[in-house]
Amino acid sequence: MSCALVPFAHFQDLDLARDFLSPHRRQGSAAAGKESAGKSTSWEDGGWGAWDEAELQEPEEEESNSKNQRNYWLQDCVLSLSPTNDLMVIANEQKAVFLVPKWKHSDKGKEEMQYAVGWSGCLNVEEGECVSSVLCIPLASQKRSSTGRPDWTCIVVGFTSGYVRFYTESGVLLLAQLLNEDPVLQLKCRTYEIPRHPGVTEQNEELSILYPAAIVTIDGFSLFQSLRACRNQVARAAASGNENVQPPPLAYKKWGLQDVDTIVDHASIGIMTLCPFDQMKTASNIGGYNAAIKNSPPAMSQYVTVGANPFTGFFFALEGSSQPLLSHVALAVASKLTSALFNAASGWLGWKSKHEEEPVQKQKPKVEPATPLAVRFGLPDSRRHGERICLSPCNTLAAVTDEFGRVILLDVTRGLAVRMWKGYRDAEVGWIQTVEDLQERETEKMDSSPFGNAQGPSRVAQFLVIYAPRRGILEVWSTQQGPRVGAFNVGKYCRLLYPGYKIMGLNNVTSQGWQPQTYQICLVDPVSGSVKTVHVPFHLSLSDKKSERAKDMHLVKKLNALLKAKTSDPDLIEAEAKELILDIKYPATKKQALESILTSERVPLASLTNITQTLVDNLKKQELECVDEGLLQFCANKLKLLHLYELVSKLNSQSIQKETSPSDNDLAKLLRLEEKDFHRLETLLENYKKENTQTTTQLTDEKGDMLSVKMFLEYLEYEKDVITVRNMENEEYVALGSFFFWKCLCGESSTEEMCHALESAGFSPQTLLSLLLNLWLSKEKDILEKPDSVSCLHTMLSLLSKMKVAIDESWDTQSVSPWWQQMRTACVQSENNAAALLSAHVGHSVTAHIIDSVTQKKFSQIIVGSDTESWEALSLDTEYWKLLLKQLEDCLILQTLLHSKVTKRTKRVSSLQTEPLSRLSVKKLLEAGKGGIADTVAKWVFRQGFSPIILNVAQYKNNTDSTEESVEMHNNLFLEETEAATGLERILELLQVAYQQFPCSLEADVLHAHCSWECVVQWNKDTEEACFLNRSIDHLKCIINAHIQHGIALMMWNTFIVKRLSSATYLMDKVGKAPKDRLCRRDVGMSDTAMTAFLGGCSELLQTLLEADVSSDEMQAPVLDTEDAWVSVEGPVSIVELALEQKRVHYPLVEHQFVLCTLLYAIMRLSLKGVKPLSLFDSKGKNAFFKDLTSIQLLPSGDMDPEVLTARQQFLLKVVSAAVQTLCSSQKDREVSEEEYFPFEKGKNWPTLAADLAQYLQISEDLVRRHYVCELYSYGMDHLGEEAFLQVADKEVLASQLLMLAGQRLAFALLHGQIKDGMEFLSRLPPTLSTWLKAMDAQEVQNTEVPLAATARLVSKVLEHLPENHGQYSLALNLIEAVEAIPA
Repeated sequence: MSCALVPFAHFQDLDLARDFLSPHRRQGSAAAGKESAGKSTSWEDGGWGAWDEAELQEPEEEESNSKNQRNYWLQDCVLSLSPTNDLMVIANEQKAVFLVPKWKHSDKGKEEMQYAVGWSGCLNVEEGECVSSVLCIPLASQKRSSTGRPDWTCIVVGFTSGYVRFYTESGVLLLAQLLNEDPVLQLKCRTYEIPRHPGVTEQNEELSILYPAAIVTIDGFSLFQSLRACRNQVARAAASGNENVQPPPLAYKKWGLQDVDTIVDHASIGIMTLCPFDQMKTASNIGGYNAAIKNSPPAMSQYVTVGANPFTGFFFALEGSSQPLLSHVALAVASKLTSALFNAASGWLGWKSKHEEEPVQKQKPKVEPATPLAVRFGLPDSRRHGERICLSPCNTLAAVTDEFGRVILLDVTRGLAVRMWKGYRDAEVGWIQTVEDLQERETEKMDSSPFGNAQGPSRVAQFLVIYAPRRGILEVWSTQQGPRVGAFNVGKYCRLLYPGYKIMGLNNVTSQGWQPQTYQICLVDPVSGSVKTVHVPFHLSLSDKKSERAKDMHLVKKLNALLKAKTSDPDLIEAEAKELILDIKYPATKKQALESILTSERVPLASLTNITQTLVDNLKKQELECVDEGLLQFCANKLKLLHLYELVSKLNSQSIQKETSPSDNDLAKLLRLEEKDFHRLETLLENYKKENTQTTTQLTDEKGDMLSVKMFLEYLEYEKDVITVRNMENEEYVALGSFFFWKCLCGESSTEEMCHALESAGFSPQTLLSLLLNLWLSKEKDILEKPDSVSCLHTMLSLLSKMKVAIDESWDTQSVSPWWQQMRTACVQSENNAAALLSAHVGHSVTAHIIDSVTQKKFSQIIVGSDTESWEALSLDTEYWKLLLKQLEDCLILQTLLHSKVTKRTKRVSSLQTEPLSRLSVKKLLEAGKGGIADTVAKWVFRQGFSPIILNVAQYKNNTDSTEESVEMHNNLFLEETEAATGLERILELLQVAYQQFPCSLEADVLHAHCSWECVVQWNKDTEEACFLNRSIDHLKCIINAHIQHGIALMMWNTFIVKRLSSATYLMDKVGKAPKDRLCRRDVGMSDTAMTAFLGGCSELLQTLLEADVSSDEMQAPVLDTEDAWVSVEGPVSIVELALEQKRVHYPLVEHQFVLCTLLYAIMRLSLKGVKPLSLFDSKGKNAFFKDLTSIQLLPSGDMDPEVLTARQQFLLKVVSAAVQTLCSSQKDREVSEEEYFPFEKGKNWPTLAADLAQYLQISEDLVRRHYVCELYSYGMDHLGEEAFLQVADKEVLASQLLMLAGQRLAFALLHGQIKDGMEFLSRLPPTLSTWLKAMDAQEVQNTEVPLAATARLVSKVLEHLPENHGQYSLALNLIEAVEAIPA
């Protein structure tokens, strides 16, 4: 073990903090980035060539300068990290960033601590002031449950204006103090430490503030109470805004330092008491020969400063010579009642805006005068100027840096420099204190050292850490005169942080409980964005001559090198390893060395055994008092495990003669199954095997049952003659079980010998059973290929059950045995259902055999001579086995179905349909609730993309025999299901088996309900897949029971539909037409085509809901039942149960909403423009939309506003016109019937639908139908017009409208040259008819290519329906004569 630089945290985004604190660095970084584009940015570019700067060329110097500007930003900042790692502060000038740690996954996938920005902002209150020093002080919790633990962290900030301000972690100002008008140079803190020895003076907590000519020390207890009170007051003010309580005042001392030219840093040593000799020496130096000496030496507070003249100054302040000053504290409370500030003697400033604070800042608060304190003595060196001083944890040493590049070690007790290091310009220093671990001591009898006894006190060592940024190196030195024990290349841009304190607020009681996890020193690297700490083992402080530990570590390193060397001779490795391990003195190091040997993969088993045996023999030769019992026991345990490994390997290598494979009858008798049941089991396993091989691939282990010695020793623990298995991954558990049992299960090794060997070694039967079952359940594919393994498992389970402690002696047939319960639990949790079913049959058989033998012994004397072979003894365990067998069989059938799939698809498959289904287990089904089975099948149906008709056909085949109707239905199925080419027949068979196995859970309505819900859930994940919503509604329509259908439809509406429909409605009403794709995606979250299908689905859903509401009055609610084997299911409420709990809808409100959906669908489908859908309803109608469908709402009633009626009429006529136009355009391409015009939904006829809507919208239906007929004739589709003519009620008005249309057709033919000599023919017509034709607007005719014969038929139809007294009857007569007179 040597020094280690260990990273314990990283920065999430340090560049963000840099850009905020140093904007000019960001610009330099951008410029540098442009110049160095395309160049390598690896760690090798960090300036290793700086060792020989003179050899660098000019371009490289420019690049290095740009990097320095970018990376040196942290050197200009003030940093502080809380000792508990819960907060880091980086400040520069007026700005500060608070970083808080968070546990996150790194790029490599490992969880690590990352510092992220928690707060950032400006801290300056007065103009021109800057941050000069920062401390993060964790405060102890006062709660009983967390005594001694950190509660929160206070940030103490010193400013160049002289103010010291205290903040919370979120940047809230708690209090501010102006104790001196000079700039704050340095803040330092001392917290409570338990004295290591009885004679050491107990030090009080304090916060010391250094000014250019003064030191202020604030009592820690006073500060702790004030900060708590301020924080509580801020919390109260934030909650209520009217409470204002003044906390206790701060107690502080202020010393004016005299006889010193310059001070830049300080260290508060604490209270010290002189020994009598030093007391007399000091009194003589101060008072001369006749100085009086007190009987008790006075207590003094010692301060050490660094600067110039003297280079180091020592100050001593007598306790009691100056009374502590009391500073009143004012609170910074963000409330309405903080208009008045406290008149504080210390001049406190709180949160105010700048214009509010100006009158307060003009009046400087009163500053108390300092008590003069002259320098007692120092280290006079006129040319040397000190830079930093760092006090050691034991308060006896201090490290001082100066501008000459020296690091000087001071003995602060004697005031002497005891050591100096050269060549460390701009160095940063810190300390590490390491405590000896008593368990690692060598306990030898001949050791005369007082520390040779393990009961002696722990020794403490101190190490000085020096970071030299000019060289980019971090060094660790043993003090006082020790060597360098560690060195690390860390880069030139780091910062070394050494707080020198822990948690404030502890005392001699609270600090003895929970030990806080605090760090002593850390290194912040801005280049790599990491925070590292230094680990130094205690033994490095021992001198080389006396350090047996150092020698042992050297031997361990030599041993590790030997194990890694490319030596092929195992005997040579064994001999050298024995020599090295025997030379090691410390027991802990010997154990470490032996562990290294045992974990090496290059040392053979024989060598491992010999080395361990040699070490055991050596330990036994030593005197009993000198032997470490722990090491001896460790070696003995490892030796026993090695012998066990050797024995098991030997048994696996001994091949035995295989017995003949058992026949089916033998296996059936072994499992106690009837021939019919055994063949059923074979069929189930064969189906499962066939489907499972199509969907899964199992990786074969090339090594088989081989297991290395290293892994074997890692997996097992030997303690108190019992072998236990460590907690490990399932793969490792299977590997260990395979090493023990796989050859036995394959019939290649002796089962009896293996079980006897493992039992003798110390394995408990429960552990062996667990290993055996894990192996069996994991090797499902291999087991199905080897039927012989079932009989081998039966033999092994019988042997394990006969072991001691396997089955409790008190077990009887009326109680549950923990042994069999363990096996059943493993089968229940397994996802390999075939292996679990086989093992359950074996377990049931062995249980029955044991119970029969026990029962036969018990009743052998009662029933003598009777035939008991056909009897079966009943027991509670047997009944549990039968229940489990039924559950596993059900689970196997279900898993077989889920593995099946069609082999060919022609449609595009969504990514949601390719997600794999999770494997089933009995435990999962028992925890999935009553709807778990149907939900699982629904997920499979969705991924296969089957239509509801497949489920209906399977149900129909299952319930009835094949009839003409079913044959016809089956043929239609294959015509519609074009996505599957093969495999559909197989799936239908498996579905029928599943329906027979689960008559309640997979009842038709239940399954369709779950399929409908699954489809709409998947559609909600990807709304572009409109087919999912349509498929969901198709399943919904297949639900026969109206109560279930009603509930599912209502839940779909409330959960997935209503919010999106509301967004779509308001969007379409806003734009006044069918919106473009961009707007649809922005407001509704789907494309325009998807939204069109969505609106159609909404209309279908509401129509289904209306039908279900009507039908539910005519039928009863279903009674949901569960199969007997699954009565004990627990879990969430099923979808069907939730559906049946839904309230009845308000029919008129649903109808009202259905009309809106239909209108919206028409607008989108027919691309209508100039339509605002909400304008077609009055205020009551608008307010009723998107409300709870089960509530009673005010709906429109009575006469409607004429303007609204006009708008409705225009809208319906637009729908009809657009529908006919679409029909005409489709007929130009091919001949289409009227029903085929609507490919998006069968049976939907827009003109008919518009007529139906007209009734609800209070518009004449006949008006819509007449418009429809006119539009058909206008587009030249006279044959469809004649059919629609029959549906019109007021045929006289329609005839009058069609007469105009016929006139327009004839006018176009005569005036636009369609008829030869048309103008001449027009002149021969009667004047009335000629004038009427000339007045016709022929441009209104949509189709001008209609033959004259069709126009003649139209006029004849008009004449037929016009009465003779009609005003246009004579015009119609003239018109028909004119048409007939036109030459062909």
